[in-house]
Amino acid sequence: MRIVVLAGGIGGARFLRGLRAAAPDADITVIGNTGDDIHLFGLKVCPDLDTVMYTLGGGIHEEQGWGRADESFTVREELKAYGVGPEWFGLGDRDFATHIVRTQMMAAGYPLSAVTEALCARWQPGVRLLPMTDDRVETHVLISAPEDQDGPAAEPDGSGGPAASDGAPRRRAVHFQEYWVRLRASVPAHAVVPVGADQAKPAPGVLEAISGADVVLFPPSNPVVSIGTILAVPGIREAIADAGVPVVGLSPIVGGAPVRGMADKVLAAVGVEATAAAVARHYGSGLLDGWLVDTVDVDAVPEVEAAGIRCQAVPLMMRDVDATERMAAAALALAEEVRV
Repeated sequence: MRIVVLAGGIGGARFLRGLRAAAPDADITVIGNTGDDIHLFGLKVCPDLDTVMYTLGGGIHEEQGWGRADESFTVREELKAYGVGPEWFGLGDRDFATHIVRTQMMAAGYPLSAVTEALCARWQPGVRLLPMTDDRVETHVLISAPEDQDGPAAEPDGSGGPAASDGAPRRRAVHFQEYWVRLRASVPAHAVVPVGADQAKPAPGVLEAISGADVVLFPPSNPVVSIGTILAVPGIREAIADAGVPVVGLSPIVGGAPVRGMADKVLAAVGVEATAAAVARHYGSGLLDGWLVDTVDVDAVPEVEAAGIRCQAVPLMMRDVDATERMAAAALALAEEVRV
């Protein structure tokens, strides 16, 4: 069986660990989100790709769900002593090594897809990990900011915009990492824009993997800034819709709240209610064939099916690999149901 999975960071990576257990003989291709990528200290940092690679390769900090296990922070402390920021994004020493190798290879002319393949040769994640694109895409979030906030006011595309002269709150765009990590999504998001996505091309192998798949899965990753950003790359959404294979997703919203993170904040920015049914409708019946909701949201099943998407309620909490394996198995079983 050939399975394609669209994945963000922690949720996608942990789901993939369960999927490998549920389908040990499957050929799994992961299309990873690169909209969270950021340049820090002169280095190219790919948080979602690295989280998948570390998680499946046995190097992840299990409690955090991101970063390396047994990490130290000597370089970060030295940078801080020099007054070099940003201090809000903490990179560990082991993690720095990955970003140094990636940046050196890209400076030598290798595309991100080739660099990712080379990095995975060390970690052996057991899946084929592809970035969604080799082109630069950065997710920006439009927020309200006071006049004295650092940085210029900006339009949703990141270009400079007019500032209010009376000191009233104005809107400016910040990188998603600043919104998520530094601000902790503590201010309302007015828009989410994957800058550069409309001009990007799918990375080599992405469209071929989709067209050759037997099933496509959307794990419980963020539907706006993870899976949504991947789908924003021209050609990917269309390839999935036209593939003629079951497309099944798992809700990241349980009981009206995100299982992890702050997906409700960015869902609100795109006008989507933080419910399992609303996220299914957001993807749409033109893309999704099946949708899994948690058992606490069983009342959402008729609503989702009324939207033309087959729906079932199963436990969706990834408490351990066994629970996640059962989730993945349920997704594959639903895919077989909608195939006929």
